[in-house]
Amino acid sequence: MGLKELFCGTGMDRMPDVAFRGMSFFFVISDLFFSPDKKLDRFGIRKGDTVIDYGCGPGRYVARAASLVGPGGVVYAADLHELAVKSVDRKIARLGLANVKACLIRDYSCPLENGIADVIYALDMFHMVSSPDVFLAELNRLMKKGGRLILEDGHQPRASTLCKVTQSGLWDVAGEAPGWLVCSPRKN
Repeated sequence: MGLKELFCGTGMDRMPDVAFRGMSFFFVISDLFFSPDKKLDRFGIRKGDTVIDYGCGPGRYVARAASLVGPGGVVYAADLHELAVKSVDRKIARLGLANVKACLIRDYSCPLENGIADVIYALDMFHMVSSPDVFLAELNRLMKKGGRLILEDGHQPRASTLCKVTQSGLWDVAGEAPGWLVCSPRKN
């Protein structure tokens, strides 16, 4: 396995601990120069929303998301990596984020109720998903009717992202921006 596969792997679902720690360190340095908040501000998150940061990693977006939803909203920071959940729990305690809850994902299954989310964002992780249909079905289960999925291309071409979304049959592409899609759920 080369360095690129180790840190930006394709279809590996859960990155190795060393890669997670390296990614977390890189984000700390990067965020000193480029605020991640600006990206989140473009997603249309509103006061009172229920938001899921699916694949939250070390939680670099949770403080801003908590601020955007306000005390009447909630942010679920979900990840399948135990180190991510621990990192978010530390951030919750350190920053006093009463409206953020960390949750561990198992086999794409997020321990949250059906139809809970107004907004789900999955940033810089879709390229690592080995079962896109299962992943997209789980996000669809979590989404409220009329909700929005922000799905970042990550380290894959837009054509790959569009193909996976279209093949799932569960989402309509409602918009495109450089780097991500905005999708709306198809509900039966």
